[in-house]
Amino acid sequence: MKIKILYFAWMRERIGKSSEKIETEASTIDELVKELRLKDQRYDFAFSDLSSVRVALDQTLVSFDTSLTDVSEIAFFPPMTGG
Repeated sequence: MKIKILYFAWMRERIGKSSEKIETEASTIDELVKELRLKDQRYDFAFSDLSSVRVALDQTLVSFDTSLTDVSEIAFFPPMTGG
């Protein structure tokens, strides 16, 4: 399946791009992250500590074990704070 991935804040800076479209066979976000980490050292560094990364599927916050079925967009970003 082809999926659009968005990267925000320091994720974008570490990976070196704000978005990309990739072809993947991953069935969950965890599997996708494993694929991405093998792709390049920049991805491995950006995803090295998942406790400091949040993920949204089609603009809905989800956990890393969520299925990628019928998803068109994934966004990775650091935790948000309010004030």
